[in-house]
Amino acid sequence: MVRYVLQLPKQDDESAFKVELIVGKTVLLDAQNRYFFSGKIQQETIKGWGFTRYNVSQLGPMAGTQIAVDPNAPKVNRFITLGGEPYLIRYNSRLPVVVYVPEGVEVRYRIWKVDPEMKGVEKG
Repeated sequence: MVRYVLQLPKQDDESAFKVELIVGKTVLLDAQNRYFFSGKIQQETIKGWGFTRYNVSQLGPMAGTQIAVDPNAPKVNRFITLGGEPYLIRYNSRLPVVVYVPEGVEVRYRIWKVDPEMKGVEKG
């Protein structure tokens, strides 16, 4: 297993932010089909410390669409992620985000920010 540590910068209102953890691997594939790996990110509390860490025990088999592709088309390096919904966690700059993944797997992230403007919904 390889450990990735993400230290987030301090924000004025951290409740307005979320962090999306993106786990995957760069693979040489065709450019047309959509692919994903099976597997999931599991949250674990470190006993005695109370801090959270995130584990991906294994990257399962890769699946994807089966669009016919020209066999002479060049293959490209693509970052293929875990399938399913985005994995969002609370933004907290006081503690690092620690993720353990198998060797050869990458961890990337994206910061989500809420729009400060609230919009109303009409009745009915």
